[in-house]
Amino acid sequence: MRLRRIKADSPEMEQFLKSHYADLQLFQERVESIAADVKQRGDQALFELTRKFDGAPIDHGNFRVSDEEIDKAYDLVDDEYLSALRHAIDNIYEFHLRQLRNSWMEPDENGNILGQVFRPLERVGIYVPGGTAAYPSSVLMNAIPAQVAGVKEIAMVSPPAKDGSLNPYTLVAAAELGLEEIYKMGGAQAVFALAWGTETVPKVDLISGPGNIYVTLAKKMVYGDVNIDMLAGPSEILIIADGSADPAYIAADLMSQAEHDVLARSILVTHHESLAEQVEAELQRQIAALSRRDIIEKALTEQGAVILTGDLEQSCQVANLVAPEHLELLVDKPFEILHLIENAGAIFMGAYTPEPVGDYFAGPNHILPTGGTARFYSPVTVDTFRKASSIICYSKAGLLESADEIIKLATVEGLTAHANSIKVRKEKANG
Repeated sequence: MRLRRIKADSPEMEQFLKSHYADLQLFQERVESIAADVKQRGDQALFELTRKFDGAPIDHGNFRVSDEEIDKAYDLVDDEYLSALRHAIDNIYEFHLRQLRNSWMEPDENGNILGQVFRPLERVGIYVPGGTAAYPSSVLMNAIPAQVAGVKEIAMVSPPAKDGSLNPYTLVAAAELGLEEIYKMGGAQAVFALAWGTETVPKVDLISGPGNIYVTLAKKMVYGDVNIDMLAGPSEILIIADGSADPAYIAADLMSQAEHDVLARSILVTHHESLAEQVEAELQRQIAALSRRDIIEKALTEQGAVILTGDLEQSCQVANLVAPEHLELLVDKPFEILHLIENAGAIFMGAYTPEPVGDYFAGPNHILPTGGTARFYSPVTVDTFRKASSIICYSKAGLLESADEIIKLATVEGLTAHANSIKVRKEKANG
């Protein structure tokens, strides 16, 4: 398998950096049609769309997951899975607990008090991809930071299989976190139901979780009615490698993202051209044993690349231009170049920290900015599920000391009523 070669300072590099998403117009029209249907017909639209897109016979009788379904799910999973899941939960909780910011108030010498109060959102919706696949890790990465934030109500949605069931591994993950409000729906229609509410589904304040292009466009449409975590696109990995990197590790890690989607982007950036050929040989050797070979092959040949640079510093410059979702530093001394990295969703340091460690187990959130948005956006955190209010309390003496300056600033802006609000108090205090 041969990956395209791109020189870092070539015109082809600029072209490669441009968006690789398909024309969205057709998708947009379909999503708008679904939005109108859900808004007009509520639950009935959800059930019909679920039958149409997922082939599942969903109605009021089986729309919400029952206790019996949870019990059955536990019967279908093994103890080894439960042990690994619980260990991952502990790691993810511990990491996100460190993100909690305390409310604070600080008085000054005039008795003025300034501060900030952090409060959890009341109700959030988490989207977990489903259907024929299992994504229990998405349950953990959505629900745990929300729980740490103190969110009282968490509604989980996931598309059902054709028999109307949800994946048992996903259900057990939800049950281990104590989630009780779980609905069998997916796609754009699930986003609209969460955002606007239906006869059965109360509306939420925020929607979090990755999905396909329909889910992403639906989240974009409802932003403003509710908050969203981010607009996520196809998965990405960029690996910076030097001469010390093992080609087998590089190949394995490139394919770990390529298997997500034919639009997934896997990029090797190196100043060792001979490494590229070794990696290609490893790709050919390892792919034969993988279950999603066709997807991997298409993603690597159409979206993947080897970007050749002059040195390690230029490799870091390329990474900052791409601003990848996942960045691996497969170099001899990764911490020595960390200061050169400015844009990345998550940074994996060294040969023994492949991207799946972060996806499943280490603790940091795997819901990360994609499509270059790591230039200005962050991973999902506890703060995603909280809101802040500023606290301002001026004393009489404090206001009088600052009154003239506030009046001046308001007058410069032509807002005389603002200035008058201060003048009235000043005059009464001095009267």
